[in-house]
Amino acid sequence: MEISSSSSIIMRVKDFGESDLIITFFTPLEGKIKGIAKGARRSRKRFVNCLDIFSHVKLEYSLKKKDGLYFIHSGKLIDAYPGLRKDYATLIKASYMIELTEMLFPWHLPDSSMFDTLMNSFEILDKGGNTHIVTVFFELAAMALGGYSINLEKCSICGRPYKGVGTAVFRPDTGGIACMRCQGVTKATPGLSPDTVNLIKKIQAGLTKECFDTCTSKDFLGEIRPVLKLHREYRLENRPRTAGYLE
Repeated sequence: MEISSSSSIIMRVKDFGESDLIITFFTPLEGKIKGIAKGARRSRKRFVNCLDIFSHVKLEYSLKKKDGLYFIHSGKLIDAYPGLRKDYATLIKASYMIELTEMLFPWHLPDSSMFDTLMNSFEILDKGGNTHIVTVFFELAAMALGGYSINLEKCSICGRPYKGVGTAVFRPDTGGIACMRCQGVTKATPGLSPDTVNLIKKIQAGLTKECFDTCTSKDFLGEIRPVLKLHREYRLENRPRTAGYLE
């Protein structure tokens, strides 16, 4: 039996039987995995404080042959991110990140960049820094990594390159922008300023810890939130249950 060891983020925890737990976790090299931790609810050695939702842990596990579940043999806590549970608003933000990751990444689809994006976002939330922009930055990066980047290079109607001057208009049906000659700004096609377009480009290129130190204009959140909502709902054709608590 080959045993794997990996840094992991706990996504879901469910009681199973009298003492077992079913754990969904995300790893850099194997993606989203589901495993069973036998006797975890009464073990004091193999799983000390490391199977709580949102926790960053190191797990040892192996694949069961029959039902596709993994055996989780042991775990070691790296960071519990206690700040994610300090209040309801922060808990909902962390839950939203987990749910969006689940929607974008099917089982066993590895993506180390997505793992880093989730971990970095949790660290910022845990420390209480720039919490008003964490979910917005996370969603932009996650959608891009999941294959749904917003196309910001040219007008999706006439093909004219966008040179960073004037308002760009977002079109949900194309997943990109249009120029003002081809599309007016409406509630269904909101506008984006050049500064907002540049920040979206930066985040879609890779969400690092340094991105969270970016100074955002006062209009950024007002511009990007309706665009993200339209983009996510059009592309995913589904609304995360936790989204309603954030909007």
